[in-house]
Amino acid sequence: MSFYRKAKKQRDEKAFEELLEKEKQQLYRIAFLYVKNETDALDIVQDAVYKAFINRDTLVKEEYFSTWITRILINTALNFLKNKKKIVLSNEIDRLNNAENDRMDDRIDVLEAVKRLEEPYKTTIILRFYKDFTIKQIGETLECPEGTVKTHIHRAMQKLKLDLGKEYAK
Repeated sequence: MSFYRKAKKQRDEKAFEELLEKEKQQLYRIAFLYVKNETDALDIVQDAVYKAFINRDTLVKEEYFSTWITRILINTALNFLKNKKKIVLSNEIDRLNNAENDRMDDRIDVLEAVKRLEEPYKTTIILRFYKDFTIKQIGETLECPEGTVKTHIHRAMQKLKLDLGKEYAK
């Protein structure tokens, strides 16, 4: 391997590491929301990062890194769950520890309702409300039009309202 190629490869790897450093906690949180198990979440993140690294030349622009790697992570998590034949979400106990008991119960109820949503509604809600993606970012991540994303969010919210009842319909 020539000196130039070796230097370019090292720069690419370093740039990838820097981009990944900004995303790793969010990737773990999303994986944990899908599998509700720390070890499995770490495995999914590791697999997704490996896949992303191997295919890093398919990343069109650096500013799309977040949506690109999130899409890889979601696909990896869904494949993992298909293989295990179970779909579960996290109770997010860590995020709830500081909340009041009533508020904690409410958040658990909502999270349980999100767990019961079918795809693609579940993924859309997770990206919108847990990762704070914009409609455009969700569309790019899920490779669907923004109108479809809005429809998924609207339908998911309707299903959540029905599931949670009048108490949460506010």
